Amino acid sequence: MDKEFVQVIEKVRTFLLKNGLKDFSFEKIKDFGVTQEDISKFVNSKEELVEKILEFERKSFEAIFLEYNFEGQNAIDILFIVSQEINDKFEHVTPSITMELEQYFPEIYAKHMEDRMEFIFDKIQINIQKGIAQGMYRSDLSGEMVGRMYLSRLEDMHNPELYPPERFKFGTIYDTMIDEFVKSIATDEGLSYYRQRKQLLGVLSFGR
Repeated sequence: MDKEFVQVIEKVRTFLLKNGLKDFSFEKIKDFGVTQEDISKFVNSKEELVEKILEFERKSFEAIFLEYNFEGQNAIDILFIVSQEINDKFEHVTPSITMELEQYFPEIYAKHMEDRMEFIFDKIQINIQKGIAQGMYRSDLSGEMVGRMYLSRLEDMHNPELYPPERFKFGTIYDTMIDEFVKSIATDEGLSYYRQRKQLLGVLSFGR
């Protein structure tokens, strides 16, 4: 993605996180250092801009797995690293933004979620198989079933009825979700390792 366009996307994203989609217009984002001319260089409509913003979100997430070489690493350590990176990149994402995207751009949002969940599903299944082989996760687990369980919990995180945005930070929700997830699949050895690493690194306390 063009570097100049990435800068535009980041500024528009900042506007959306602060003001939401209801008042979103090319005119109003001028206060955030972006003009309609800047945007028109790359997209022709508000819908196309939202589509590109969501694509940027997906690519930012996928970049975590390109940035780190997870070959040979402990499966639980991988969860720690990915969790920290997700918080750093998406700490300002709230359920209210998700709800507005689904409301105002349903088709674009649905396609975004389909692509995002497919990528996550593949990665979590790889992590499960790695963890089983390392003795960190229980051997009786189904990678597909656990993957679907993980996706279900991710979807719940963005439900504003479950987690009102004025009461819960993204990091706090994700922290708790990962904590419960690991405890539900880990062996005694894996759980002991998880607790030691959590205490040592403090990685999963980023939302508090």
